[in-house]
Amino acid sequence: MDHLIKLYMDFLIIEKGLSHNSIKSYLIDLTGYGDFLKKNQITDIKQTDITVILAWLIYLAQKGLSSKSRARHLITIRGFYKYLINEKHLNTNPVKDVDIPKIGQTLPQIMSIKEVATLLNTGNLTKPKELRNAAMMEIIYGAGLRVSELIFLKLQDINLDAGLLQVMGKGSKERIVPIGTKAKSITKEWINTARPQVLKNRPSPYLFVARAGNPMTRQAFWKIIKKNANLAGISKNVTPHTLRHSFATHLLEGGADLRSVQTMLGHADISTTQIYTHISKEYLIKMHQNFHPRS
Repeated sequence: MDHLIKLYMDFLIIEKGLSHNSIKSYLIDLTGYGDFLKKNQITDIKQTDITVILAWLIYLAQKGLSSKSRARHLITIRGFYKYLINEKHLNTNPVKDVDIPKIGQTLPQIMSIKEVATLLNTGNLTKPKELRNAAMMEIIYGAGLRVSELIFLKLQDINLDAGLLQVMGKGSKERIVPIGTKAKSITKEWINTARPQVLKNRPSPYLFVARAGNPMTRQAFWKIIKKNANLAGISKNVTPHTLRHSFATHLLEGGADLRSVQTMLGHADISTTQIYTHISKEYLIKMHQNFHPRS
């Protein structure tokens, strides 16, 4: 890596005629990127792929760098990888599908895996409504749902045997999302034991019911998360979207395929904006089981 950076610096000086300050800025950015690769035991530039690039962008965000600074870093390594391709040091460019972070865009706060585990283990599961709340938190994190998608889930939308949810997302677009074993088991317990107690023999098509069999409101679920975060001793501002974003981040940091994560989220922008490619249900299940911490 150090040798390739030196070659690129020579290229910028001799071929591009860049100023001393520009060269110094490029060198600082690339040295930092090289240190990140070494820290993650990546010793060969050929080992880098889009997952590595995204993990590096997440790392920069967690260090507190603004979207403007992250955009500058990404532009630097775009030029570096383009040089490596042109000089035949590499055959593929892992940066080509990664979009520049939007200026002014900030990442939502992310919880650590340990913090999520602490949050999800909070509550008295012998009480029907607390079992419901625990199942809802497992599902929103286990499947990376939007809060509106969670509260309007219907019984027919979940297949516990297959471990799949059918979700109606934005623009009335349906997607199939896997859920892990923990989410399956607690949701099954909710459906079989606690849900009938909450409904008191009233019919309702909704999976997670509140008063009179109606779906829970967004505000009510937000309050539940706030309450449980306080009980868990978590000082971060935890919202439903915090769990959704943590879902995506934990999968990416664990090495999951970006396109699979995008498909599970039903959203074209994690830290890139890409059009979805078709992924089979079986592959999504495999990716979820391999990389999600509560599968």
